[in-house]
Amino acid sequence: MNFFEQQDHARRQTRTLIVLFTLAVIAIVAAVNVAMALIWSWTQSGYAAGLHAYPRGFFFTNTAVTLALIAAGTLIETFNLRDGGDAVAKMAGGRLIPPSSTDLRERRLLNVVEEMALASGIACPKVYLLDREDAINAFAAGYNQNEAVVAVTQGALARLTRDELQGVIGHEFSHILNGDMRLNVRLIGLLFGIQMIAGFGQHLMNFGSSTWSFRDRDDKGTSARGALFASGLALFAIGYIGIFFGRLIKAAVSRQREFLADASAVQFTRNPDGIGGALRKIGGLSRTMELGSRIHHPNAEQLSHLFLGAPRTNLIGGFLATHPPLEERLRRIYGRRIDLLDAPELPPEQVPQGETLPDIPYVASGFAAAAPASPWLAFGSGEAERIPLPSDIDSAVRDPQSACAVVHALLLGSGPERDTQIAILEKEVPRQAAFVPALAKAIGRLPKSARLPLLDLAMPALRQLPDAERTHLLAIADKLIAADNKLTLSEFVLQTVLARRLDARAGRATPIRYDRLDALRGECISLLSLVAHVAAQDGGADARQLFAVGAARCGDLGLTAGDLQPVEALDYGQVKAALDQAHQLAPLAKPALVKALLAAAGDRDPVPLASADLLRAICAALDAPIPPSVAMTYTSFHWGQT
Repeated sequence: MNFFEQQDHARRQTRTLIVLFTLAVIAIVAAVNVAMALIWSWTQSGYAAGLHAYPRGFFFTNTAVTLALIAAGTLIETFNLRDGGDAVAKMAGGRLIPPSSTDLRERRLLNVVEEMALASGIACPKVYLLDREDAINAFAAGYNQNEAVVAVTQGALARLTRDELQGVIGHEFSHILNGDMRLNVRLIGLLFGIQMIAGFGQHLMNFGSSTWSFRDRDDKGTSARGALFASGLALFAIGYIGIFFGRLIKAAVSRQREFLADASAVQFTRNPDGIGGALRKIGGLSRTMELGSRIHHPNAEQLSHLFLGAPRTNLIGGFLATHPPLEERLRRIYGRRIDLLDAPELPPEQVPQGETLPDIPYVASGFAAAAPASPWLAFGSGEAERIPLPSDIDSAVRDPQSACAVVHALLLGSGPERDTQIAILEKEVPRQAAFVPALAKAIGRLPKSARLPLLDLAMPALRQLPDAERTHLLAIADKLIAADNKLTLSEFVLQTVLARRLDARAGRATPIRYDRLDALRGECISLLSLVAHVAAQDGGADARQLFAVGAARCGDLGLTAGDLQPVEALDYGQVKAALDQAHQLAPLAKPALVKALLAAAGDRDPVPLASADLLRAICAALDAPIPPSVAMTYTSFHWGQT
């Protein structure tokens, strides 16, 4: 199942969840009314009262209060999760690992996450550490890949080898790339509402058992305190209906996606012993220490569907388990039964200081293309050119303020506009202005194909900036681009990626308004025209021919070579508007557009750099993974410190 099919599957799963959620609400409301009716009868006449004896609006009030509690719980928790992945990681007790961390184990984890992000062509996610958890576990969370986070337990850092840690991160990147994180986060808020009844019942029990009491009806002999306690006890018991349905919903969502993520981890790393070894150690740790993947944080139950392994013991022999049996996961990875492994804590000295990033694994993103035998292909020579990331640049991309300077350096021109740009920097960010030219010179010594991956590496640091500073950074970028009153292709690409990943609305939900490409005929023309013109200048065929090839992949839009727009008609505002509309396409409509744009770029493998940069920016704007032939453009150099 590819990225877009998985997104569509998640969309259809949402409908199933709505049905299950509705059933849960109906069951809870019915149970509350029955319980309140019995309690009322008990307080009035020992179960003798009939329906006519209930106060006017009795059942309506019960129903309204119950629905209000469920709605309030869902809305409050959803609001608390407005920061997406960061909020979820903090709920689990996570601590943000700064990109500049020098701790050996943390540095290794950051390197593994960075290499996976570079290979998949997405912004490098923030990384959190669950310091107090000795088990082996991890999760990815967020509303989309632009604001995703990856969280790993201390036990995983201490007990897994680098290959095993890479397998775990590959598993979590599957959840990022397959687009199911949004559903996972929404599920947290949704289920909190139906599970809130138990909490409200607990409060009533506490209130009813306090010293306050009086006689409502002396002739009946039943105290208000007793009625409140009984009501609280009933609601507490009824709350387990919400817990039951919550586990049922999470079980329906999580199991098959865990199999998919395991398979993706093997595909990403080309090493079954990576994720396989981690799962075997989870089993071994569970057998020897009763630890395994267990999470002790009080929110573990609420977040159970996010984790790599089940954070709590399965209910009813696994009937409502959020994760498939470990033995079955291992059998699917290895194709046979395999023994578990012990998971002793590895000494820190096994993590080499200043380690370089190994070969970035090839990440297939769901487009119909087979992975090459080796992801490190030099174009023509058969050997990859290995270029280490200079220490000054490596340090700069890991600090929020210095990462801003990296953005400025990427936009610094070499012509007459340079003086104007430096004057803008001296006015807007005087502390950074002094060393931006030197940083630009250092970046200039890297291959041109390093520019966008470098920006992706800087994203975790940039996303630590407050919203106001992010907005200021984007405003400065706009001024630097406008310094020469023209927009180059590289500036357009950088501006598009920055806006999509740092704008205040970047992590927010985008409504799906279009199920088919034919609703966006004009937008398709604009995007195909832009790609065709760039590809033609990038050593491809005639722009009209390229446009015609891409148009043929768009289905029944009726496009011909004559619909090609001239270069001068394509401005940034028009293309940005087209991308904003295309972002609202249904998941299964996006691959048709991306494949059409890839055809308009000449269907070359690898794609030449200018076309690859443009396609990478478009994919970022669409929240789509980059095609393999585009990914290959960026794998001819090696990241890491020597």
